[in-house]
Amino acid sequence: MNRIETALQALQEKEEKAFITYITAGLPDYDKTKAIIKAQEAAGTDIIELGIPFSDPIAEGPVIQDANVRALSAPGGCTTDMVFDMVARVSKKVSVPLVFLTYLNPVFKYGYEKFCKKCAETGIDGIIIPDMPYEEKGELAPIAAEHGVDLISLIAPTSADRIQMIAKEATGYIYLVSSMGVTGVRSEISTDIPTMVAHIREVTDTPVAVGFGISTPEQAEKYSREADGVIVGSAIVKIIAKYGEAAGPHIYEYVKSMADAVK
Repeated sequence: MNRIETALQALQEKEEKAFITYITAGLPDYDKTKAIIKAQEAAGTDIIELGIPFSDPIAEGPVIQDANVRALSAPGGCTTDMVFDMVARVSKKVSVPLVFLTYLNPVFKYGYEKFCKKCAETGIDGIIIPDMPYEEKGELAPIAAEHGVDLISLIAPTSADRIQMIAKEATGYIYLVSSMGVTGVRSEISTDIPTMVAHIREVTDTPVAVGFGISTPEQAEKYSREADGVIVGSAIVKIIAKYGEAAGPHIYEYVKSMADAVK
């Protein structure tokens, strides 16, 4: 049982929901990324997703695309190994599970075996790869499992058969995409989340967290009632972009308000 399963099981036993956050690694710099991770844990985040900056993040909207550009163009640059080094230092100081959100090209170039081994060594508990179709995960999934790293599945609004096909093999938690399109703050989400969750529940007990577009405590509270947790990214990345090195206290307050709404 890795830290993701342990954390989510503990929440279920307390009849609480999970609040999961996303930030782009390396912003505003690596030391501040570590501080932001600690601030989020202190504010009540249950799992933290870390984006490895990539030049073509096709699932991301303008906010996170811009964050990727800024991280890659920062003095000293940003490489996968630099992110691993930062994670190795911070994972010893937090108990919150850490998950990489990355894309297939960087993982393929790094090497599946080497990447998953490094995840296990540095304290990464799971990986999310938005551009890896379900049909193509066969080579990576057993390698990740061998190293105790969850390969977390994304499920988008689609047919019940496909939802269940993906859900059957899900590990860690299921990232339920609330809306078609890219990430970003949305004022309204029209997808029938309860029906999608019901389809998933028919084939697996793996927890379901809703993401894409959630940014307010009201939205967080609503969707936490319909699933096992919610995921928030763009709203936090916007705070980092706005306040830079002074973002820590602002992130703490925002994350606390969202985590309180979910619980």
